[in-house]
Amino acid sequence: MHSLDLYKNTEYLSYLEGFITKNRMLGFERVLAQRTNHFCVAVEDVYQLHNTSAVMRSCEVFGIQNLHIIEQKFSKTIDKQIAMGAEKWVDINSHNTTQNCIDAIKQKGYQIVATTPHKDAFLLDDFDVTKPSAIFFGTEKDGLSPEIMDQADTFIKIPMCGFTESLNISVSAAIIINNITTRLKKTAINWQLTEEELLMKKIDWARKSIKDIDFITERFINK
Repeated sequence: MHSLDLYKNTEYLSYLEGFITKNRMLGFERVLAQRTNHFCVAVEDVYQLHNTSAVMRSCEVFGIQNLHIIEQKFSKTIDKQIAMGAEKWVDINSHNTTQNCIDAIKQKGYQIVATTPHKDAFLLDDFDVTKPSAIFFGTEKDGLSPEIMDQADTFIKIPMCGFTESLNISVSAAIIINNITTRLKKTAINWQLTEEELLMKKIDWARKSIKDIDFITERFINK
């Protein structure tokens, strides 16, 4: 059986449930009910590792399932102390160039949204949350690259009233992700995962929760 077929197999999920507590599975149901692919997040060449891990944690906490990481300049290894296990529950999509990331995201039907304090941008509360959007965050020092700024469909910024004109990326991401997901869930649009996406994530998370999963899967395939 092809590995992708396994992730779409309800019998396989039922089999895996025999190795997981009921409370664990109920936890999956509860969390997945608040997950969305209506938004995704992308970080571009963020040098400080703990910031990428903190953005991942914000995605997990506020229900965004997919995080894209552009590693054009700096290779990333997740800081597990900062991520606090979020790497198990968020899908990480790595890209070796900025353009590859943009192309992949646009193919999925997302508009490109650049975060910037400088550009003529929508204030955060005025941003239209009904459109499927990929929110891009840039480096701590230089912000997003011209490549993203030139191809962005729209821009957003956090309103600030102090002398400092920007926030640390991990703080900015937490503020923006919290704002847009909270407002999204108050709309009438269908923002939740599809039935197929729910099945695939339940199987994925169950697999990550079971020791000797390869041996157990082989037993299922051969039974």
